[in-house]
Amino acid sequence: MIPKKIHYCWFGGNELPEEYKNYIAQWHELCPEYEIIQWDESNYDVKKNNYMKQAYEQKKWSFVSDYAGFDIIYQNGGIYLDTDVELRKSLDHLLNSKAFMGMEENEGGVSVNPGLGFGAELHNQVIKDLRDIYEKVDFVKKDGELNIVAIPVYTTNYLANKGLLKKNEYQKIAGVDIYPTEYFAPMDFLTGESNETEKTVSIHHYSALWQDNRSQRHTKIIRSINRRFGKKVGMKINWFFRVSWGIARRIRKIVKH
Repeated sequence: MIPKKIHYCWFGGNELPEEYKNYIAQWHELCPEYEIIQWDESNYDVKKNNYMKQAYEQKKWSFVSDYAGFDIIYQNGGIYLDTDVELRKSLDHLLNSKAFMGMEENEGGVSVNPGLGFGAELHNQVIKDLRDIYEKVDFVKKDGELNIVAIPVYTTNYLANKGLLKKNEYQKIAGVDIYPTEYFAPMDFLTGESNETEKTVSIHHYSALWQDNRSQRHTKIIRSINRRFGKKVGMKINWFFRVSWGIARRIRKIVKH
């Protein structure tokens, strides 16, 4: 059984935004019997893994949390939530799982994103495996470029090798309960619109603080286009933007050298 603990990370020393404070206050209200723990530099060693250490030195806090979240849940058990997760109901009904995660829908289709919220019993093997992926990769590549592969990519690839299907439906993979998007990700990343149901447990607001300003502006533009023209047309426009960006980026790299 998953213990009644909610863990979240806040590295970098900045004050929590008021919006996040309100979400955490809501966690206390809906889960009054849970121990809610903030992990930061005062109680967690960010140098225990090279990927995490490199991300910390680059001040990419979200990537620091990618390793830390898995490590904290493996070592302590409980539920991890990103700070931009808004709860809609108590988490009690999830505690009987050995582990759980949720699906989201994005540009690449359906994937599993631990940042939506995930939980596990103490020393769960799948959580250890996911944590240990980060022992084999660097955040800063040899050419100095940052490895900004997001956590859903690593997680989804791992689970796909265990039998995960890219279908928006409940699946049990390697003992992990994987819930469809309506549970933890009713907000459509591609439009910013929410489609909650009676099964919705939480809403992930996709603050994407790890993205640079250009990427965040791009996300806002694409959401606006998708809402206006529909996702089918919008994603073709998005493809054009991305190709143009890629060409411009390569040109800038060549000019620099």
